[in-house]
Amino acid sequence: MSRSQKKGPYVEPKLYFKVQKMEDTGRKDPIKTWARACTIVPEFIGHTFMVHNGKAHLKVYVTEDMVGHKLGEFSPTRTFRGHGSDKKKK
Repeated sequence: MSRSQKKGPYVEPKLYFKVQKMEDTGRKDPIKTWARACTIVPEFIGHTFMVHNGKAHLKVYVTEDMVGHKLGEFSPTRTFRGHGSDKKKK
């Protein structure tokens, strides 16, 4: 279920202010965050975020196509190691 239209998208205020501050200064340093539930808004385009996946911070560069999605969608938490191998002996 999505968030109500009346409330609008959830954007972490602290993260939003960091992006605004970086745009004012013209810097493009990676922003470290644990806010995986934060919705990507158009102001985030062109910035790099270090999104925590439970173990490490993974770099996520925001492009136009990502607007409306969550930051956590681009930082996978699980490592796929393949399906079970054939353990039959001949």
